Amino acid sequence: MKTPWWFLTKNPVAILLLPVSWVYFFVGRIVFLFRKIKPIKSKRKIICVGNVLAGGVGKTPVVRAIANHIGAVVVMRGYKKRKSEGDIGDEATMLARAGVVVHVGDRKSNIVLLNKQKDKTPIVMDDGLQNPTIEKDIKILVFDQSIGFGNGFMLPAGPMRVPKRFTKDADAIILIKNKKTKKKFELPVGVPVFTAENKTISPYDENEKLVAFAGIGYPKKFFDSLKNVVARRGFADHYQYTNDDLQKLIALADKKNAKLITTEKDWVRLSPEMQETVKYAKLETVIESRFWDWLKERM
Repeated sequence: MKTPWWFLTKNPVAILLLPVSWVYFFVGRIVFLFRKIKPIKSKRKIICVGNVLAGGVGKTPVVRAIANHIGAVVVMRGYKKRKSEGDIGDEATMLARAGVVVHVGDRKSNIVLLNKQKDKTPIVMDDGLQNPTIEKDIKILVFDQSIGFGNGFMLPAGPMRVPKRFTKDADAIILIKNKKTKKKFELPVGVPVFTAENKTISPYDENEKLVAFAGIGYPKKFFDSLKNVVARRGFADHYQYTNDDLQKLIALADKKNAKLITTEKDWVRLSPEMQETVKYAKLETVIESRFWDWLKERM
C-alpha cells in the first residue's frame, strides 16, 4: 500500500475517517485480548524491535544493527513473501545479505523451534509489539524524527496502529535523527531514549545525475537523502515492479541522461538482469554507544 497523503497532517480527509479508526481500535483490542490468553514464554530472551506506526520509520536497519552487534538470529513474518517462488520477502533478503540468520514465517513456531537449540543467544523479533501471543523480554520502539506520530490519528485516519499512550509500555526508544523534526512530537516521560543516525551511501559521484525510485513507506525520505536527483518516482511499500514499470524508468533515465538508483530493499525485488542495470544506495544505521551499554545490562 502506498502511504496515504493524509497520514502526516490533520486535514479534512483524516478527520472524516476518525470514526472508522475508533471502530478499528475497538475491534483490534477485542482480537488482542482473545489472542493474549495463552502467550508463549521463550527460554531465550526475546528482543522485540517494532513501531506504533504503519511502516516507514526505518525499523529494519535497526534490527540489522542489533542482530549483527549481539550475534542474534532474527524471526520475522516476511511481508510479501512468496513461498512458491522461494521468495522470503525483501526485508528478510536484505537482512540475510548482511549476514544475519533469518527465520521467516510464523514467529511463534520459529521461536519454539529455536528454543530447542542449545544456543542461549537472544532472539531478535522484527515487529510484533502488538502481537500478544509471544512474551517479550525487551521491547524497543523505533521512531523517525521527521515523521514523529504522523498526524497522531489511528488507522485509517492516520498511521498509528495504537494510541500514543501505548508508547509508555516500551523499555526503550530509538529515535532516528533527521534534519527536519516533526512539530509537537513528544516522547513518553520515563522511557529511555537513544538516538541513531542514518547514512545513505550512494554508489555514484555527487555530480552524477540520478533518477531515483523507491517502493517504501515514505519514499521522500530516500529521495531527500540523495544529491543531484533530476527525477523521482514513488511506489507502494513492498511494490513488485513489472517489466513495464522498469522500462519506463529506463526511458526516463535515458531522457534525463541520468543513472537509475533505488533502495537496497527495492533492489532485492528486481530481477537478476535489472540488478545489473540498477544500483542501490546503501543505508547504514549507527546507534549511539549508550544504547549498547543499556542493552547489555538488560540482557
